[in-house]
Amino acid sequence: MEALEMEDMAPRALLIEVTKAIRTILRGGQEYRIGTRSLRRADLKMLRDLRRDLQDELAEDGGDLLGNTKAAVFDRR
Repeated sequence: MEALEMEDMAPRALLIEVTKAIRTILRGGQEYRIGTRSLRRADLKMLRDLRRDLQDELAEDGGDLLGNTKAAVFDRR
C-alpha cells in the first residue's frame, strides 16, 4: 500500500490493514529469499506500535472502548 493511500484512510480502516500486515509476517516471516531475489516485509515492531497507536486513537474518539460490553441486571427477588 502506498503512503498516499494510507494518509487518506480512516483510522479504523488503517487498523485493519496493519493487523493484516502483522498476520502476514507472523505466518510467512519477516524476510525470505528465492534464488537471487528477496522480500523484506515491514518491520514487525513498527507495525505493532502503529496498531497500538491506532487502537488508542479509536478509544479516545469513542471507538470500540466498550463496544463489546454487555450489561446484566440481577434482581434478588
